[in-house]
Amino acid sequence: MMKMRTLEITVGAFMIAGILSLLMLALQVSGLNNFFREEPGYHIQAEFTNIGSLKVRAKVSLGGVMVGRVVKIGLEPKTFNAKVWMTIDPKRVEQLPVDSRASILTAGLLGDNYISLTPGFSENDFLKEGDLIPIDSTDSAVIMEQLVSKFLARQASSNNKPAH
Repeated sequence: MMKMRTLEITVGAFMIAGILSLLMLALQVSGLNNFFREEPGYHIQAEFTNIGSLKVRAKVSLGGVMVGRVVKIGLEPKTFNAKVWMTIDPKRVEQLPVDSRASILTAGLLGDNYISLTPGFSENDFLKEGDLIPIDSTDSAVIMEQLVSKFLARQASSNNKPAH
């Protein structure tokens, strides 16, 4: 009887350890392991006319390398443009030139949106904590539905032209 009880407790402990291990692995793979901690680094902002399906915690990359995350998304009250706050990891990018560009891209054909930074050419001025990448230095998200509707409208208008 006592051996059976010890065996049940041991199996239960291993089951709990296995479930906790899988949970930790899932958090690590999903990138949510820092969910309750603030991302380290300096904060910059960018203004876009359309952010598509960009989400908080989306990656920010430079040359294909992840250098930060989106920490907040809001609406600019005067211009009604989307404003995105990003945290840039100073271990990966110490300084970004002030004339850098920000673009919203899609990972793959149906993947998540992310921000891609392209460094500018300024050698003296760099983005500092809280600085803004203005709307004329950003490229908004490409919305697949808009592309398809423009293509179909163009096809329809070319089919309605009389033949010469």
